[in-house]
Amino acid sequence: MHVAQKLDILAAEARYDLACACGPSQPRVRGPLGRWIYPAVLPGGKRANLLKVLLSNACTRDCAYCAQRRGRGFPRAGFIPEELAAAFVEMHRRGQVTGLFLSSAISGTVDEAMARMIKTVEIVRFRHGYRGWVHLKILPGASREQVGRAAELANRLSLNLEAPSPSRLAALSPQKSFHSHIYERMAWIQNLVDSRAGRCRGQTTQFVVGAGEETDGEFIRLMGDLYGRLGLSRIYFSAFQPVRATPLEGRPPAPFEREHRLYQADFLLRKYGFSANELVLDENGNLPPGVDPKSAWASRHPEFFPVEVNTATREELLRVPGIGPVSAGRILRRRRDGRIKSLDDLKRAGAAARRAESYVLLGGRRPVPARKVQLSLWAADCVAPGSF
Repeated sequence: MHVAQKLDILAAEARYDLACACGPSQPRVRGPLGRWIYPAVLPGGKRANLLKVLLSNACTRDCAYCAQRRGRGFPRAGFIPEELAAAFVEMHRRGQVTGLFLSSAISGTVDEAMARMIKTVEIVRFRHGYRGWVHLKILPGASREQVGRAAELANRLSLNLEAPSPSRLAALSPQKSFHSHIYERMAWIQNLVDSRAGRCRGQTTQFVVGAGEETDGEFIRLMGDLYGRLGLSRIYFSAFQPVRATPLEGRPPAPFEREHRLYQADFLLRKYGFSANELVLDENGNLPPGVDPKSAWASRHPEFFPVEVNTATREELLRVPGIGPVSAGRILRRRRDGRIKSLDDLKRAGAAARRAESYVLLGGRRPVPARKVQLSLWAADCVAPGSF
């Protein structure tokens, strides 16, 4: 099979793995050669176009949800390390991509598959002199030596948990051990990140949402542990979509709203200072549908509100619906030059003023909603001169 054909197949197959720097709001696009290119925001805010590709899609495992599972009939392909390294470097030379996200199905043993991935990056780094961004997937059960070498070569590593507990994972992927194959390796990665001995400066993971009967609460409790104990850079979520000729092909797809709510919960844990046990769950252990998790928390804690915008700490501002990390920072800076007096001032700071108005005080007073201001002005225009 020609290299171009392999790229077509293996770049398309890589779309199932979200655990890279590409955010959910940054859709992948087709590059100049028709292949999928993934826009990514890197640490520090720089943007990169990643070639996201599998080294092989011929898997020896039989995960119930996976499109690459053993025995499923579809076109199989695989690169040798030299082929993929040369193809990436050529795309980089032409300016079509600026970074590489490399993953693989487990073709052969875990050690064999991981060794081929590492060799590919070694060729890119040392034979071709590429010094840019590489995100490398760690396969479950990889050796400590291989994890260490990957941390020397790649800027970011990821290892997908897929499910929120050992029992949930066993139902989906009976050949993987939640603790010994995955969580233990994630701890190794974080130790390497903390030591700053190699290139790696962070790790991510991914969950498949709705493939089993797990609740949102199970994900959220584990997310708190992953951010607290392991210091993960990001957690990604992929709403389960049934794949033909897999054991779960008859299971209904997970609603994308559920994936969206989990991303919102993730932001509260990662950026807003919330803890996992603060997030509101319904009687079934799930995030309430139709309301964002921050507003759900606010409705449960009326004693916290209203918040005086002109004296509140950053932490207090971040509890207000409609105020995020960026707008909170702008509010604090604007307060050095004067008071926040109106909803327009909040809006100019980047806050969603209409959402925030019910939860704040401005100079000790409830803000006048913009629609009431407009009504008052209209009424004044209708009053006859001298009636004041």
